[in-house]
Amino acid sequence: MPFRVNKRVAAILLLSFGVFPISSCSRVVYIVHAVNGHYRILNDSIPIQEGLQADSLDADQKDKLRLVGRVKDFGERELGLKRTSNYDTVYLDSNRPPLYTISASPKDRLERITWWFPVVGKIPYLGFFDRQRAEVEREKLLQRDLDVVMGRAQAYSTLGWFRDPVTLNLLDGAIPDLVEVILHEMTHTTIYVAGQGEFNEGLANLVGKIGALQFLEHDYGPGHPLTREAALSVEDERIFSRFLDELLEGLAELYRDAIGYSEKLTGRERIFARAMEQFGHLKKDMNTDRYLPFGQQGLNNAYLLALGLYHRRFNLFETVYDQKGRSIKEMIPFFKELAKEQGNMIDKMRSRDLK
Repeated sequence: MPFRVNKRVAAILLLSFGVFPISSCSRVVYIVHAVNGHYRILNDSIPIQEGLQADSLDADQKDKLRLVGRVKDFGERELGLKRTSNYDTVYLDSNRPPLYTISASPKDRLERITWWFPVVGKIPYLGFFDRQRAEVEREKLLQRDLDVVMGRAQAYSTLGWFRDPVTLNLLDGAIPDLVEVILHEMTHTTIYVAGQGEFNEGLANLVGKIGALQFLEHDYGPGHPLTREAALSVEDERIFSRFLDELLEGLAELYRDAIGYSEKLTGRERIFARAMEQFGHLKKDMNTDRYLPFGQQGLNNAYLLALGLYHRRFNLFETVYDQKGRSIKEMIPFFKELAKEQGNMIDKMRSRDLK
């Protein structure tokens, strides 16, 4: 996913500690790889106060590291996010291996390939600390005649199981991005519905973006350039969310038609071409460069569904946010109650009276 926004994937490391049902050697190898990769980061992380004394950090990085504590406090106090020991430590190794993510889908329907693990249930992607391992998995999926997309994650969450550290890539990015990522990941530790990735990522995306805007207004003031940047990011998210939802609806309608496999593949290429033409006009109205790389490496179902996890339902989540008095602190308990009922969270959001 060559998409700036997709670098915020909250790739869940699946640390099962003996409860994993050994169904295949490949899954065992995957678990061992994930555990070892995250252990290296945890073991070499140090408290933020120690990191602030490190000669390896420049003044800008140290300022951003101090900012993390204020973001956490704001998220806990003002947004109602869970208090944890996440982001109380920092990993200073600039050679931290990136986390590669793999997603896949059939070519003739909008259906995510999922992998099941304890605690988190079904997830629509796998995370790898090693690029070669990710590419091997990618090739296996391609051999099954699936659409596949491989991306890189900027951050991930262990859902509060371990103390997730701040990493240098976050300190080297823009302040609005840092704030958004921290609040996004805090959301995952606050509420996570097993097996419902579109809900989990859609909610975290909204809390990250709206929460970042509120934090910057609080900390820097409403007229500050950083605050304005965050506000423009929210505006662009609304535009892109509508565009993506319409594109996926058009594909779903094609795939429902009683036509053959090859006809569906031909039809989707026409839809892809129209979408790229439409986006060419749409991006002229956007205020930031966050979504400009859309489709630059081609479109397929896996790529679009991966984007959809985070962006497709933004306007639906914002409707709930509006109906809860534009208060994230009021919205979170509502979703926790809704999660106690059986069924798909997105369907429940769309079907019930939320007023």
